[in-house]
Amino acid sequence: MIRHWFQSGKPWIWFTASAVSISLVLVFGLLVLIAVRGLGHFWPHQIYEFTYTDRTGATPVLIGEIHDEETVPAARLRDAGIAVEGEGLITRYLLKVGNRDVFGQDFRWVLEPKIADRRTPEEVVALERREWGNFYGFLQNVKQGDSVVAAGPEAWSALQPLLARATDLFAQIHHVEKSEIGSINYGLERLRLKQRRLELASVTDPAAYAELDRQRKALEEEYQALQGRLAELYGQINRDSMTLRVADGREITIPLAKVVRAYRPNAMTLLGKIGFYFSKVWEFLSDEPREANTEGGVFPAIFGTVSMVLIMSIMVVPFGVVAAVYLREYARQGPLTRLIRIAVNNLAGVPSIVYGVFGLGFFVYFLGGNIDQLFFPEALPAPTFGTPGLMWASLTLALLTLPVVIVATEEGLSRIPKAIREGSLALGATKAETLWRTVLPMASPAIMTGLILAIARAAGEVAPLMLVGVVKLAPTLPIDGDYPFVHLDRKFMHLGFHIYDVGFQSPNVEAARPLVYATALLLVVVIVVLNLAAIVIRNRLREKYRALEG
Repeated sequence: MIRHWFQSGKPWIWFTASAVSISLVLVFGLLVLIAVRGLGHFWPHQIYEFTYTDRTGATPVLIGEIHDEETVPAARLRDAGIAVEGEGLITRYLLKVGNRDVFGQDFRWVLEPKIADRRTPEEVVALERREWGNFYGFLQNVKQGDSVVAAGPEAWSALQPLLARATDLFAQIHHVEKSEIGSINYGLERLRLKQRRLELASVTDPAAYAELDRQRKALEEEYQALQGRLAELYGQINRDSMTLRVADGREITIPLAKVVRAYRPNAMTLLGKIGFYFSKVWEFLSDEPREANTEGGVFPAIFGTVSMVLIMSIMVVPFGVVAAVYLREYARQGPLTRLIRIAVNNLAGVPSIVYGVFGLGFFVYFLGGNIDQLFFPEALPAPTFGTPGLMWASLTLALLTLPVVIVATEEGLSRIPKAIREGSLALGATKAETLWRTVLPMASPAIMTGLILAIARAAGEVAPLMLVGVVKLAPTLPIDGDYPFVHLDRKFMHLGFHIYDVGFQSPNVEAARPLVYATALLLVVVIVVLNLAAIVIRNRLREKYRALEG
């Protein structure tokens, strides 16, 4: 009976279904873990005020958020040199005390038995700063210059409009420095290169140089005007400050120019916390990183990832389709063609870092170096395309994913009935017309399948990109308002490398860990969205040509 059951094949059906179910549960569990650890970071957590007994018997006060907790054996703590009484398990909390510029570290372990008192005062304030991380304390007063404008309970309500003013001034300063002055510097550099080009071409016409001098003078005058405006803005933003009392009783003055936001989580309502949460998520998606990429947003990394995948897709599809069409439709089927197919299949298994080394040597140094010699001699010895950048990264990943597109396209071409080709030829079409108007449209779903697989692999690659264009922090996006608007020679940020950098290169590991989870979840979402877009296009093409296939 059991033998007959095995011979029927049903056990293997159950085995396969179980394996698929376990895989789905593991994937779903991993995504839930990443989502909980990452998205929970943006919620305004309660701030505690602990009275704590340290190893000297003193009872200092600690203020901060409970970042993590764990239960450990008492013997393990004693082995680590921590004096604890009794046996069994002891709960300890990782407290984010912030104030790194005051205390030297912003995380501290606290043992549950050592906590003498625990409170959640509503008046405790949390500050997100542009540097040095979070700051926790009790607001004492708000100042304009050296004059106190509000103190005590009235200080919080007086702080909000002044902080909004400082935030607006900071945005104006950022716009002037990055956009307006950045455009002027870019224009001055272009004028310098034009003049160098004239010198290399041995142009002696004084009018040409006079025109460049006139444009340069106009830009320098505009630059001086912006410098005066910047000095005025800096004078305004540095006017206001606040004073807070920290856990050890000291009073610290903090300029409002260094504060991103101030909030009192213990006094927030549920609706207020929800609004705060979504504002933090939006900041994460739309802002630039700060504090060594451990705070702020990841918009440049999102932009760089999507741009690289789109450019890679534009490059890999034509080459992959042309190669597949030649191998399937034109090449004589023999030992050489079989050898080429074996080579293409083996290329799919080459480690990605090898492609990165090839891209650095061939695309960057050889191809980019020769492009600089031919088209940008005025910029030398500073490289233009002879340095890692967006285009070389996209080409490297296109080469990496090319075997996938070739194999998928070949499979699609092989499934098209021979009768369709013969019918087209019988009606008077040439072989090229048959391929262009009949065969390739019917094979387009398979081409899109290859593209989907290419996107899925390329979007998550990190190792080759570290050699051919990705950087920790890119000062400008590859696309902006400066001519020629699309700068494929620029370096860029990438979500995968951002995860690596924040997770393994951050000077503050505990503060960066939640952002690693959040960025990993975002990378998964970006890949899923890109794949879904390609799947929708593929399904529409499949429905369009289903009747012809029948």
